[in-house]
Amino acid sequence: MTIQIKTVTGEEVLPWLDALALLRIEVFRDFPYLYDGDLAYERRYLSSYASSSLSLFVLALDSGRPPEASVVGASTAIALSDAEAAFQAPFIARSIPVENVLYFGESVLRYHYRGRGLGHRFFDEREAFAREQGKTITSFCAVERPDDHPLRPAKYTPLDNFWQQRGYHKQADMHTLYNWRDTNEPAPSDKLMAFWLREAPSL
Repeated sequence: MTIQIKTVTGEEVLPWLDALALLRIEVFRDFPYLYDGDLAYERRYLSSYASSSLSLFVLALDSGRPPEASVVGASTAIALSDAEAAFQAPFIARSIPVENVLYFGESVLRYHYRGRGLGHRFFDEREAFAREQGKTITSFCAVERPDDHPLRPAKYTPLDNFWQQRGYHKQADMHTLYNWRDTNEPAPSDKLMAFWLREAPSL
Protein backbone atom coordinates (compact mmCIF):
# COMPACT_ATOMS: atom_id res chain seq x y z
CA MET A 1 0.00 0.00 0.00
CA THR A 2 1.61 3.24 -1.18
CA ILE A 3 -0.07 6.43 0.01
CA GLN A 4 0.80 9.72 -1.64
CA ILE A 5 -0.14 13.02 -0.03
CA LYS A 6 -1.04 15.68 -2.55
CA THR A 7 -2.01 19.26 -1.66
CA VAL A 8 -3.99 21.46 -4.03
CA THR A 9 -5.60 24.87 -3.64
CA GLY A 10 -8.74 26.43 -5.04
CA GLU A 11 -9.81 25.20 -8.48
CA GLU A 12 -6.92 22.75 -8.66
CA VAL A 13 -9.19 20.31 -6.81
CA LEU A 14 -11.85 20.18 -9.54
CA PRO A 15 -10.66 16.88 -11.10
CA TRP A 16 -11.17 15.19 -7.69
CA LEU A 17 -14.47 16.84 -6.78
CA ASP A 18 -16.80 13.89 -7.38
CA ALA A 19 -14.41 11.46 -5.65
CA LEU A 20 -14.32 13.76 -2.61
CA ALA A 21 -18.11 14.06 -2.58
CA LEU A 22 -18.51 10.28 -2.53
CA LEU A 23 -15.83 9.92 0.15
CA ARG A 24 -17.56 12.43 2.42
CA ILE A 25 -20.88 10.64 2.01
CA GLU A 26 -19.26 7.29 2.83
CA VAL A 27 -17.30 8.37 5.91
CA PHE A 28 -19.85 10.76 7.41
CA ARG A 29 -22.54 8.08 7.32
CA ASP A 30 -20.91 6.59 10.43
CA PHE A 31 -21.45 7.87 13.98
CA PRO A 32 -21.26 10.63 15.14
CA TYR A 33 -22.40 12.40 11.96
CA LEU A 34 -24.86 9.77 10.69
CA TYR A 35 -25.14 11.83 7.52
CA ASP A 36 -27.57 10.53 4.92
CA GLY A 37 -25.57 12.02 2.06
CA ASP A 38 -26.74 13.92 -0.95
CA LEU A 39 -24.40 14.05 -3.96
CA ALA A 40 -25.85 17.28 -5.36
CA TYR A 41 -25.33 19.03 -2.00
CA GLU A 42 -21.80 17.64 -1.72
CA ARG A 43 -20.86 19.04 -5.11
CA ARG A 44 -22.20 22.48 -4.15
CA TYR A 45 -20.43 22.41 -0.79
CA LEU A 46 -17.07 21.37 -2.22
CA SER A 47 -17.41 23.82 -5.11
CA SER A 48 -17.68 26.64 -2.57
CA TYR A 49 -14.23 25.65 -1.28
CA ALA A 50 -12.86 25.25 -4.81
CA SER A 51 -13.99 28.78 -5.69
CA SER A 52 -11.82 30.26 -2.92
CA SER A 53 -8.16 30.96 -3.69
CA LEU A 54 -7.56 30.72 0.08
CA SER A 55 -8.61 27.07 0.38
CA LEU A 56 -6.54 23.93 0.76
CA PHE A 57 -7.29 20.29 -0.04
CA VAL A 58 -5.00 17.61 1.36
CA LEU A 59 -5.56 14.40 -0.60
CA ALA A 60 -4.47 10.91 0.42
CA LEU A 61 -4.07 8.88 -2.77
CA ASP A 62 -3.57 5.11 -2.95
CA SER A 63 -1.58 4.41 -6.10
CA GLY A 64 -2.61 0.77 -5.96
CA ARG A 65 -6.24 1.59 -6.65
CA PRO A 66 -7.83 2.60 -9.99
CA PRO A 67 -7.47 6.36 -10.65
CA GLU A 68 -11.19 7.00 -10.16
CA ALA A 69 -11.02 5.35 -6.71
CA SER A 70 -7.55 6.47 -5.66
CA VAL A 71 -8.73 9.15 -3.19
CA VAL A 72 -8.95 7.31 0.14
CA GLY A 73 -8.73 10.31 2.42
CA ALA A 74 -9.00 14.08 2.32
CA SER A 75 -8.82 17.12 4.53
CA THR A 76 -9.86 20.68 3.78
CA ALA A 77 -9.27 24.20 5.03
CA ILE A 78 -10.48 27.64 4.00
CA ALA A 79 -9.94 31.20 5.15
CA LEU A 80 -12.78 31.87 7.58
CA SER A 81 -13.49 35.09 5.69
CA ASP A 82 -14.53 32.89 2.74
CA ALA A 83 -16.54 30.39 4.81
CA GLU A 84 -20.27 30.30 5.44
CA ALA A 85 -21.77 32.94 7.71
CA ALA A 86 -22.85 30.26 10.20
CA PHE A 87 -19.19 29.45 10.87
CA GLN A 88 -18.11 33.10 11.06
CA ALA A 89 -20.82 34.17 13.54
CA PRO A 90 -19.32 32.65 16.75
CA PHE A 91 -16.01 34.43 16.05
CA ILE A 92 -17.69 37.75 15.35
CA ALA A 93 -19.64 37.38 18.60
CA ARG A 94 -16.32 37.03 20.47
CA SER A 95 -14.72 39.92 18.55
CA ILE A 96 -12.18 37.59 16.92
CA PRO A 97 -11.31 38.97 13.46
CA VAL A 98 -12.31 36.39 10.87
CA GLU A 99 -9.29 37.46 8.78
CA ASN A 100 -7.04 35.87 11.42
CA VAL A 101 -8.60 32.40 11.22
CA LEU A 102 -8.08 29.39 8.97
CA TYR A 103 -11.14 27.16 9.28
CA PHE A 104 -10.74 23.38 8.91
CA GLY A 105 -13.68 21.86 7.07
CA GLU A 106 -13.19 18.14 7.62
CA SER A 107 -10.86 15.16 7.67
CA VAL A 108 -12.27 11.99 6.13
CA LEU A 109 -10.41 8.71 5.75
CA ARG A 110 -11.59 5.27 4.72
CA TYR A 111 -11.58 2.81 7.60
CA HIS A 112 -8.78 0.50 6.35
CA TYR A 113 -6.35 3.43 6.03
CA ARG A 114 -6.66 4.61 9.61
CA GLY A 115 -3.94 4.15 12.23
CA ARG A 116 -1.14 5.07 9.78
CA GLY A 117 -0.53 8.65 10.91
CA LEU A 118 -2.58 10.26 8.16
CA GLY A 119 -4.75 12.15 10.66
CA HIS A 120 -1.65 13.92 11.98
CA ARG A 121 -0.44 14.57 8.43
CA PHE A 122 -3.76 16.23 7.60
CA PHE A 123 -3.33 18.60 10.55
CA ASP A 124 0.35 19.23 9.74
CA GLU A 125 -0.41 20.28 6.18
CA ARG A 126 -3.30 22.56 7.13
CA GLU A 127 -1.38 24.21 9.96
CA ALA A 128 1.55 24.82 7.60
CA PHE A 129 -0.88 26.44 5.16
CA ALA A 130 -2.17 28.65 8.00
CA ARG A 131 1.36 29.86 8.68
CA GLU A 132 1.92 30.57 4.99
CA GLN A 133 -1.26 32.64 4.91
CA GLY A 134 -0.36 34.55 8.08
CA LYS A 135 -3.29 33.15 10.07
CA THR A 136 -2.90 33.18 13.84
CA ILE A 137 -5.79 30.84 14.70
CA THR A 138 -6.83 27.47 13.30
CA SER A 139 -10.26 26.12 14.14
CA PHE A 140 -12.83 23.49 13.33
CA CYS A 141 -16.20 22.46 14.69
CA ALA A 142 -17.57 19.02 15.55
CA VAL A 143 -21.07 17.70 16.09
CA GLU A 144 -22.28 17.26 19.65
CA ARG A 145 -24.05 13.95 20.35
CA PRO A 146 -25.39 12.72 23.71
CA ASP A 147 -23.64 9.76 25.34
CA ASP A 148 -26.91 7.82 25.24
CA HIS A 149 -27.60 8.39 21.54
CA PRO A 150 -29.37 5.23 20.25
CA LEU A 151 -26.95 4.83 17.31
CA ARG A 152 -23.75 5.35 19.32
CA PRO A 153 -21.56 2.23 18.86
CA ALA A 154 -20.61 0.43 22.07
CA LYS A 155 -16.87 0.82 21.33
CA TYR A 156 -17.04 4.37 19.95
CA THR A 157 -14.10 6.56 21.01
CA PRO A 158 -14.44 10.32 20.42
CA LEU A 159 -11.51 12.21 18.95
CA ASP A 160 -11.28 14.74 21.78
CA ASN A 161 -7.96 13.38 23.12
CA PHE A 162 -6.40 13.44 19.66
CA TRP A 163 -7.49 17.04 19.10
CA GLN A 164 -6.24 18.08 22.56
CA GLN A 165 -2.85 16.48 21.83
CA ARG A 166 -2.71 18.64 18.71
CA GLY A 167 -3.14 21.72 20.89
CA TYR A 168 -6.84 22.39 20.26
CA HIS A 169 -9.26 23.46 22.97
CA LYS A 170 -13.01 23.12 22.94
CA GLN A 171 -14.76 26.47 23.34
CA ALA A 172 -17.70 26.26 25.73
CA ASP A 173 -19.24 29.46 24.39
CA MET A 174 -18.79 28.92 20.65
CA HIS A 175 -21.42 26.91 18.79
CA THR A 176 -23.34 26.94 15.55
CA LEU A 177 -26.20 24.94 14.05
CA TYR A 178 -25.87 22.95 10.86
CA ASN A 179 -28.68 21.16 9.06
CA TRP A 180 -28.62 17.67 7.57
CA ARG A 181 -30.64 14.46 7.65
CA ASP A 182 -29.46 11.65 9.90
CA THR A 183 -29.71 8.09 8.65
CA ASN A 184 -32.54 7.46 11.14
CA GLU A 185 -34.43 10.72 10.51
CA PRO A 186 -37.43 11.28 8.20
CA ALA A 187 -36.29 14.84 7.45
CA PRO A 188 -33.27 17.11 8.00
CA SER A 189 -32.82 18.79 11.38
CA ASP A 190 -30.40 21.25 12.98
CA LYS A 191 -27.37 19.74 14.71
CA LEU A 192 -25.36 21.51 17.41
CA MET A 193 -21.71 22.00 16.45
CA ALA A 194 -19.00 22.96 18.98
CA PHE A 195 -15.86 24.88 17.98
CA TRP A 196 -12.26 23.94 18.80
CA LEU A 197 -9.44 26.51 18.53
CA ARG A 198 -5.66 26.58 18.45
CA GLU A 199 -3.86 29.91 18.63
CA ALA A 200 -0.35 31.08 17.79
CA PRO A 201 2.46 30.81 18.86
CA SER A 202 1.65 27.07 19.13
CA LEU A 203 1.07 27.08 15.37
